[in-house]
Amino acid sequence: MNAPLSPVEKIKTASRHLRGTLVDSLANDVTGAIADDDTQLIKFHGSYQQDDRDLREERRQQKLEPAWSFMIRTRTPGGVVTPTQWLKLDAIATTFANGTLRLTTRQAFQFHGIVKRELRATMQAINAALIDTIAACGDVNRNVIVGVNPHASALHAQVQDAAERLSERLKPKTRAYYEIWLGEEKIADSEAENAYEPLYGKTYLPRKFKVAFAVPPTNDVDVFAHDLGFIAIAERGGLLGFNVTVGGGMGATHGDERTFPRLADVLGFVSVDQLFAVAEAVVTTQRDFGDRTDRKHARLKYTIADRGLAWFRAEVERRLGFALLPPRPFAFDHVGDRFGWTEGHDGRWHLNLRIEAGRIADRGERTHLTGLREIAEILDGEFRLTSNQNLIVANVAPAQRAAIDALVARHGLDGFRSASPLRLNALACVSLPTCALGMAEAERYLPSLLDRVEALLTAHGLGDAPIGLRVSGCPNGCSRPYLAEIALVGKAPGRYNLMLGADARGQRLNRLHRENIDETEILAQLDGLFARYAAEREAAEGFGDFLLRSGVLAPPRSLPTPLETTT
Repeated sequence: MNAPLSPVEKIKTASRHLRGTLVDSLANDVTGAIADDDTQLIKFHGSYQQDDRDLREERRQQKLEPAWSFMIRTRTPGGVVTPTQWLKLDAIATTFANGTLRLTTRQAFQFHGIVKRELRATMQAINAALIDTIAACGDVNRNVIVGVNPHASALHAQVQDAAERLSERLKPKTRAYYEIWLGEEKIADSEAENAYEPLYGKTYLPRKFKVAFAVPPTNDVDVFAHDLGFIAIAERGGLLGFNVTVGGGMGATHGDERTFPRLADVLGFVSVDQLFAVAEAVVTTQRDFGDRTDRKHARLKYTIADRGLAWFRAEVERRLGFALLPPRPFAFDHVGDRFGWTEGHDGRWHLNLRIEAGRIADRGERTHLTGLREIAEILDGEFRLTSNQNLIVANVAPAQRAAIDALVARHGLDGFRSASPLRLNALACVSLPTCALGMAEAERYLPSLLDRVEALLTAHGLGDAPIGLRVSGCPNGCSRPYLAEIALVGKAPGRYNLMLGADARGQRLNRLHRENIDETEILAQLDGLFARYAAEREAAEGFGDFLLRSGVLAPPRSLPTPLETTT
């Protein structure tokens, strides 16, 4: 007997292509929430219903409903926006949201704290900035991310163009978004019921789907963490094509051994002209064979793990009508961002700023929101969000550098000049108080955690060691913790799983070192390991590599490079 479909599958089936009862929910002024089924559908429109968990108990005692609000996420492929768009997004943050902009690990903006009665106005303001939010969340392809480290600025433009075109190609075709938020005339119910989604069908994908483009030698997007990846292969400075990767994913569930993080496999090489066809073949294979009975087991990584890479390749090639070529050689040397000024191929400059946990706000002397607003007002260039929660002020004319440097210093945006490598590379998801899945602190905990870990490193003479640390409030892994040399994955308030041993190139997962421990034990464990690392490491040996070589962590069954997994 076949297992029953998951409840969300039934909601999608009955939604009339993502319409549901959202219009009625928005009109209901008795509550700050929307109907339960609509909380699933609004994700496809780029929003999550949330509440302030810091206030839950107080409001319960007062017999009030939770402090409902909404997070809205943009669809900004490659994270590139103009200065004019930046100013409009800044105005949205201060008019409708909580006065902050948050940069995500998927090169999108998030607005937090928007109340239901202002949802439609906020969506319309985002649209007026020539940005949308459709498919930023939900069981569809989400925001396509692109490596943006400016060492390859000529190649970046070609890859960015491919990513933008693919993002548009994989966007849902339903008109529900435009009807509900932008006032487009509603089509007849019978027509809406039969509206055609040529790629996704009536029930879309079994689960979320993520695409990344990497530009070697920098793996700043963690390309092997995504359902579908494209590794740019250049020849004589031009884009020749892409190595295709499939089956990566970070999410897991505590205590459920059927769920796990997984690195993608390299499937083969495709030309630029074959990009759309290959992406659609991968998406539709997952659409047709992904698990729709258990959402915890519904990502592409499980489809491939269960059926095998050979089966998956054969099915993709059957849909393509041609065989994929063998992958081309490539090499990665780094996963993080490079900070400060870098000159591009055309004589223009790029300034990579450190934005801790991606949160842009005015706090004390660090007036980051105001500073970036003032930079946007004079900038003859663009902004690029990185997939490491940082920001590049890009394509700056040489004559503008001095003015931008002055604004950066005035508003405390120059922390990258003195920050340790640990602080520059650290990532954290939002988690508490707004994320419904958060089990422990992440973004709010990161500053004090960094202070304590930096003190340990300094005590052992390791202050300049480029160690990657990431914090996730739950095992779903939005900060890609399983690819960090040191990661904390939330288990309960103040308690984490300590994960260790990934490499610095995004090509090896870490593994559990200690389970469900508090800060005291975390620091004690790291203190001892840092002492050994300082005394026993080899020249230029990374912390994660040392932990494996020294036997602190048992080696995995094999350590192939991603390219070798295809042989």
